[in-house]
This record gives sequence, structure tokens and C-alpha cells, in this order.
Amino acid sequence: VQLQASGGGLVQDGDSLRLSCAASGRSFSGYVMSWFRQAPGKGHDFVAAISGSGGSTYYADSVKGRFTISRDNAKNAVYLQMNSLKPGDTAVYYCAAKRTTSNYPNSDVYDFWGQGTLVTVSS
Repeated sequence: VQLQASGGGLVQDGDSLRLSCAASGRSFSGYVMSWFRQAPGKGHDFVAAISGSGGSTYYADSVKGRFTISRDNAKNAVYLQMNSLKPGDTAVYYCAAKRTTSNYPNSDVYDFWGQGTLVTVSS
């Protein structure tokens, strides 16, 4: 599976942004899809995950209620709608894929990664 993230940019405190991740390859619906972010000098932090069917979603406490993850299996795509953005959300955002939901917050267990898209939130 190859992943291509897009949609990042420079926004202001309180703004919204929608990230997209396009996947190529077969059996997209068989993968758990997640978003991670990496701020300068830090590791990959879990943001959100969605099961293959889209029926289950998981969020980091820091984004719960502000971010929404969704997917369109017909388009081989996963999205991250980010509302009420804060300067602390500034990071490079990555989409990632794995086969099962087990241990989904752990970036080490993901099989495929996109190249990242930069989100900068100014105060």
C-alpha cells in the first residue's frame, strides 16, 4: 500500500483544515488507517484511527471533540477534519496503515506510511 497525504497549510488559531490521504493498492478496506503527527524534535504522536469498515474510530485525548477521522473505501481515501485548531496542533501529519486495530496508538506497529503534510497554526 502506498499512501499520499495532502491538505496541510498555514492557518490561524481557531481555524479548520481537512487532511486527505490517498491510498493505492488492493484491499484498502482491510487496513486500519491512522493519523499521527510529529512536532519539531518530538516523536510520532497518535492522533486518530479508524477501522477498515469505518465503524470504529479512536482519538487521542488532545484532539477528541475537535478532530474527526473518516474514510471512503470506494475512493481509497481517509480524511482528518480538524476544527478549532490551536498552535499546539502544529506538526507534520502522517497517515499510516496496518492490518489490525490492536495497539493502534503505537507508531512502531504500522506497516505503511505516507510522506507527511505540514500543518502550521499561528496564534
